[in-house]
Amino acid sequence: MAQVAVPTVLQLVQSNSLPALVQVEIEQLILRGELAIGQHVNESELAGRFGTSRGPIREALRALEESRLVRSEKNRGVFVREISVAEADEIYDIREALDQLIGQRVAERATSEQLRGLKAVVAEMDVTVRVQDVKGYHALNLKFHDMLVDFAGNSRLTESYRLLTKGLLLFRLRGLQDGGGFAVSNTEHKAVIEAFAARDSAKAGRLLRQHAVASRARMHKAAAAAAAQ
Repeated sequence: MAQVAVPTVLQLVQSNSLPALVQVEIEQLILRGELAIGQHVNESELAGRFGTSRGPIREALRALEESRLVRSEKNRGVFVREISVAEADEIYDIREALDQLIGQRVAERATSEQLRGLKAVVAEMDVTVRVQDVKGYHALNLKFHDMLVDFAGNSRLTESYRLLTKGLLLFRLRGLQDGGGFAVSNTEHKAVIEAFAARDSAKAGRLLRQHAVASRARMHKAAAAAAAQ
């Protein structure tokens, strides 16, 4: 069997913007809680960690500020931003409408290969449910929704959706952990895929919107549980 060549760091940098790669890594640090809400983001430490100068770190942080994951304070630096439930609700208002559009377009446009890819991710998510790996599930959940917006085939929609939903990363994780979403979220995904396979765009749009509505409800349940502690 032929060996698969693993891309070198140089090849990765050549095919991707270095600040964009750093941005993804910082997002993951925030998502995993290694950079906690309210924590100061130390540019020098991140530069040392990623083996870069501080320039790409600054560019990545500027992009993260635009997506509202971090905030900059004059003469103090950059901090991981806390999103309020009220702000998350505003984001969900828009996300629900966009998800309906995404569901409709994917049902109309998705290829058989793309549908197989979605089913494969959902199967991986089933495994994480069985072993109670909520963070693994969360990562696959983000991948699933990222694939959906790509398959919708509208670059402006993709750009807007990704920018909008980055602020919900931590809320979506909490909704899975503490809002009861871990047990039922993948069942909702499977129903959406069935509608895709049937080419029922109206149903697919409705189900994907309902999935976003349920995600919002799980966010509120998790927030209420945290407030009661």
